[in-house]
Amino acid sequence: MFVGAAIGIGIAGVDGQIIEVNQAFADMLGYSVGELRRTNVASLFHPDDAAGMWELYQALIEGKHDSARVEKRYYRKDGSIVWTDLAVSLIRHDDGRPRFTVAMIEDITERYELQQRLRFQALHDPLTGLPNRTLFFETLGQVLADAGPDHRIGVCFLDLDGFKAVNDSLGHDLGDRLLVVIARRLAECVAGHGHLVARMGGDEFVILVDGGEDIDDAVGVAEMALAAVSAPVHVGDQQLAVSASIGIVECPAGETSASELMKAADTTLYWAKAEGRGRWAVYDPERSARDIARSALVAGLPAALDRGEFVVHYQPIVSLLDSSMVAVEALVRWQHPELGLVGPDQFIGLAEETGLIVRLGEWVLGQACRDAEAWRRAFPEAKLVVSVNLAARQANDPAIVETVADALGRTGLPAALLQLELTESAVMGTAGEPLRALHQLADLGVRLAIDDFGTGYSNLAYLRRMPIHCLKLAGPFVEGIRPADGSADAGVSADVGVSADVGVSADVGVSAHLGVSADHRDERIVDALVRLAHALELWVTAEAVETEAQAERLRSLRCDTGQGRWFGPPVPAAEITARLRDDAEGAP
Repeated sequence: MFVGAAIGIGIAGVDGQIIEVNQAFADMLGYSVGELRRTNVASLFHPDDAAGMWELYQALIEGKHDSARVEKRYYRKDGSIVWTDLAVSLIRHDDGRPRFTVAMIEDITERYELQQRLRFQALHDPLTGLPNRTLFFETLGQVLADAGPDHRIGVCFLDLDGFKAVNDSLGHDLGDRLLVVIARRLAECVAGHGHLVARMGGDEFVILVDGGEDIDDAVGVAEMALAAVSAPVHVGDQQLAVSASIGIVECPAGETSASELMKAADTTLYWAKAEGRGRWAVYDPERSARDIARSALVAGLPAALDRGEFVVHYQPIVSLLDSSMVAVEALVRWQHPELGLVGPDQFIGLAEETGLIVRLGEWVLGQACRDAEAWRRAFPEAKLVVSVNLAARQANDPAIVETVADALGRTGLPAALLQLELTESAVMGTAGEPLRALHQLADLGVRLAIDDFGTGYSNLAYLRRMPIHCLKLAGPFVEGIRPADGSADAGVSADVGVSADVGVSADVGVSAHLGVSADHRDERIVDALVRLAHALELWVTAEAVETEAQAERLRSLRCDTGQGRWFGPPVPAAEITARLRDDAEGAP
């Protein structure tokens, strides 16, 4: 059995000196049987295995174990390596003392190399040959596990700009060849510095910056990567201009985890894309916290509308001729159960992005009409107009005319007491053409106003052709107006209410220190716009009126109405009711 066995068998003394081997063992290692009989097993150990194997052998010959089985490397006589499956047993004397070790060895080199090929394929990207996301996370996890308290780690998350357009226009084959070129460039410029470069999938690559001193090291790696990517790429007969965006995260290894690090890198990559592409951005925890809060608001918007958490406040619009309140503007607020009263500047843009602005705007319109009808019934002589903003998406909604007509029909509010405010961009529609729906809205009898006039198209042609009733002058024009004698109200800081280009106006805090000398050009612009509007038989409302001096100057310029903190901030409907009651009773 010893001589004829197909696997190698060797017997050694407790000192490691080989006593006997069979021919299969000798053939496996490329020695003769006689040569091996003069050899100590320790001399056959691969250097990388020597310490572990000697420790294992010592445990056997000391009688601590009766057998052991490992996969290990041996050197052949020609210096090549053979991988083996080694099983070693201890043979004892009758009294139990260790006497011999018997090794049974099977050559598994082919199997091992196949395993290695399969492992390589499992851990490397088949297109570029770079480590894949599995190997990247495996390496990152090991680095974090082994890192000391002062060890720093960084990640540069890279994404090619406009790669989808390359695939769509030139084909996936050319896109794949482009990825191969980019991968080779990244490996050449970054891996030479000891950094791991991996392909995460698609056109995303990641660079692990292990052991840098501070954020500057990670930024330096990112800049090298951007420079490598940006050089012209020749693929076939095509020359492509390529750019990339990179999100950079760098911190002490003990303060993060693999998932936290990659989540932060992904977020920062998005920032770099949003800021113009072809650049890098560094992770900012405070900005991330704001983004998370913003996402929470986005997620909570639909349910908040279902639960009735939104309220409408109204800002007076006052006649500059006799100081009477002739209209109010409806402004939405979110009565958040945790954050309190949230201003529109924090959620209107989100509602626009998600499309919820149409539903929210419809609710605001209905609530404003209900409140306005209640005021009409209680104070018919006031003829108070309620002004409601329409977002661009609302104005372009095919059902907008039906929505407005339904709100008027359900509440009973006369159409003449409803004014719809649209920005110039909303009036012109998505194709730069005046909205057809405006004529249908005007046919209902509602008033139409252009909000923030002078900051958008300022296209005089549409004023002539469209059924517009009122222009609301943008707040920045009013800010520069000063008294007729050139003096100013020194030391006044105004929290100016400026309407946003959204479905319901947002009060944006703008500080205007009127003690500073102002340019007369603003006043001349207001004068010209008022004259223009009156020539077109349009009503004019000045927004952001913050001081008595501004109100007086606007009055002298024959502006019709004013709106702003000087005349009153946005307040709940009940306070408008109280003001109407005081006016009806002749209270000062």
